[in-house]
Amino acid sequence: MKKYPKINKISVVVFEWESLNLGTDYNTFNQVYDPGSKKKQKAAILQVHTDQGIVGEYPMNAGVDVAEIQSVSNYLIGKNPLSREEIYKDIKRGMRQSLNAANSYVDICLWDIAGKIYEEPIYRLLGGEKIPLKAYASTLHGDENGGLGTPQDFSDFAQECLELGYKAFKVHGWGLARNDIDREIKNVLLLGKNFENKLDLLIDPACEIKNFGDALRIGRACDEAKFFWLEDPYADGGVSQFAHRKLRQMINTPILQTEHIRFLEQHVDFILSESTDYVRAGAYQDGGITGTMKIAHATEGFGLDVELHGPGPVHRHIMSSIKNTNFYELGLVHPKLNKFNVWSKVYKDYSDELDAVDKNGNVFAPDGYGIGVELDWDWINNHTVDKFNLAG
Repeated sequence: MKKYPKINKISVVVFEWESLNLGTDYNTFNQVYDPGSKKKQKAAILQVHTDQGIVGEYPMNAGVDVAEIQSVSNYLIGKNPLSREEIYKDIKRGMRQSLNAANSYVDICLWDIAGKIYEEPIYRLLGGEKIPLKAYASTLHGDENGGLGTPQDFSDFAQECLELGYKAFKVHGWGLARNDIDREIKNVLLLGKNFENKLDLLIDPACEIKNFGDALRIGRACDEAKFFWLEDPYADGGVSQFAHRKLRQMINTPILQTEHIRFLEQHVDFILSESTDYVRAGAYQDGGITGTMKIAHATEGFGLDVELHGPGPVHRHIMSSIKNTNFYELGLVHPKLNKFNVWSKVYKDYSDELDAVDKNGNVFAPDGYGIGVELDWDWINNHTVDKFNLAG
């Protein structure tokens, strides 16, 4: 009889680093270019150990994510790490009042274990192929500090991205720091004028447009500029089905929603209410790879596309395994900043920086077993501030 592995320990390594010329904007939530500043950043590596010596590991946020995983760690001890569906369902039910980070990052580690056991990259376990993944340059938010401060700055950066090979460009605007919807609209119209038929143009106001009227104004500007999508336009937190359905009825630009809801059922409800055109999902919020594949397949059943939120090797594996998707979100990027994203810090021979695309604007999934990229433990250990076991 085959002996299956068992989970015997859950551990966390916490590390910190400092990024130069990176700060926050007026409300302290959005990262922006800020020359001369030093921003301390903190993250962790989750490790799921097995009695066969195989370890699943993945970067995550430090803090509340660690606390969530602490609450499920004793449940995991003794479980077969290949029983991903059972573990997904149990944690989903048990953590139904949480942020769901535990389900997401634990599931990713379990897929990493499976790939290492079967000696295949995750995209192969999902039935995928190594294919080019068209990336979009996803910008930092606009700033008032001489980086992305004007519509012309965004246009110049879009030109730089086009010359690097990108076929798509996404704006994170100024967050209405001065309640300046006119600047946002001018940015949209200038990009449309300069890059029609050159770049697919995307915009994400990050839920900061103050009301429906201004969201409608920017939506109509997107219509004029022929944007590919409008994402999370106004300040409902990105969750109102009624409001987004109403906005869809009044503009032509497709809407991308569901970044701020969780799991399969809520995504399907959003689709059925006709409140979005493209469907947002992410392995870091929606139950890991298991949960995200459920959303991708359900979305395919409605004839719609799913777009994955944020970069990272896991999203490259998922994109390589589904047909109903358009872009890989590469970022956040900025013309005057480099290597402040965690992915480029913790991995060897892997990058989600501005120059990570090939000449055609594509990236590819890693080929190693499991997640497929080696963690840079020399760098991580040099920046470690804490390490501890959650269970086992």
